[in-house]
Amino acid sequence: MVPYTAGMRKTSVYLSDELADRLARLAQASGSSQAEVLRAAIAAYQLPSAADRAFALDGCVSGDGSSVADIDEDELLRGFGA
Repeated sequence: MVPYTAGMRKTSVYLSDELADRLARLAQASGSSQAEVLRAAIAAYQLPSAADRAFALDGCVSGDGSSVADIDEDELLRGFGA
């Protein structure tokens, strides 16, 4: 008989009282062990992707894509009394 922990490594997790209570409630409500709840949560966890981030300014401007850094300094200062 193979123990249910075959292929698993024991670890410790420090949780706040609030998280420990939540873990206990989740385990009880699902009829699972706390370890099973933690394993399921870790397995389902996805790192946020930088590509998924929505920027408020994305698409709000139009133009030819040139940079203000490419404009001659004297031309930039003309409107400021220079």
